[in-house]
Amino acid sequence: MNYRIRPLILVLLLALVGCANTAKNPNDPLEGFNRAMFGFNDKVDQVALKPAAKAYKATLPDFVQTGVGNFFGNLGDVPTALNNLLQFRLKDGMSDIARVALNTTFGLGGLFDIATSAKLPKHDQDFGQTLGRWGVNSGPFLVLPLIGPTTVRDAAALPVDLKTDLWNYTYPVDVRNSGIAVRIVDHRAYVMDASTLLEDAALDRYEFVRDAYLQRRQSKIYVRDTSDNPSDLDLRGTAK
Repeated sequence: MNYRIRPLILVLLLALVGCANTAKNPNDPLEGFNRAMFGFNDKVDQVALKPAAKAYKATLPDFVQTGVGNFFGNLGDVPTALNNLLQFRLKDGMSDIARVALNTTFGLGGLFDIATSAKLPKHDQDFGQTLGRWGVNSGPFLVLPLIGPTTVRDAAALPVDLKTDLWNYTYPVDVRNSGIAVRIVDHRAYVMDASTLLEDAALDRYEFVRDAYLQRRQSKIYVRDTSDNPSDLDLRGTAK
C-alpha cells in the first residue's frame, strides 16, 4: 500500500525503535516494538478498515471495483517503470512504459487494463527494492503505525516512493485525500479473503506476516530480469 507520511515523522520513528531491542529472534531485533505496532494496526483494521472494505465490496459492483484498481494500478506503473530502469531491468522498464501508454490512451485513463491482454505483464517495483538491488542491506524488520510491515531500508525509501506517486500531485487537495482513502479501502477489500484465511490459520500471525514479508521482498529483489516471470507479477493483474 501507499500511505502518506512526513519524512520528519519517519525519522522520529526510526530513532525511537533504535532503542527497542527486546527480541528473541536475531532477524527481528525490534520485535517488542513491532508486536506493539502490529497490534495497534490490527485494532485500526478491525475497527475501521475492515468494515469499510466490507461495505465497499457489498455496495459497488465488481466492474467498478476492478476499474478503481486498474486506475490506481496504472498510476503505480509509472514509479515501477522508473525503478526497473534504475535497476537496469531495461526490458521490464520499457514494458512498464508501454503499459502506461496503452492503458492511459486505449484504457480510458487506466480504467481498463488493456496492456495485460496485450501480453504486457504487470510488475511491482519500489525504491526500497532498487536500493536492495544495488546492495543496500534491508536492516531489521520494522512495523510502522498505519503503514504495516517494512524494513529499515524500505522505510527510509518511503519518501522517494511518495515523491514518485503521481496521485500525490492531484489537486484540489480534497480530491487527492478522497482518492487516497478509496485506494486504501480498495486494497483492503481485495485482500479480504486472504486476511480472513490468515486469521483462521496462523497460530502466531505476527511471525507468519513477518516471515512471509521478508521472504517475498528478498525474492522480488533478486528475481531474474524478464517480463514473463510469474513471480514478478501482481497476481491480481491490476492494482495492488
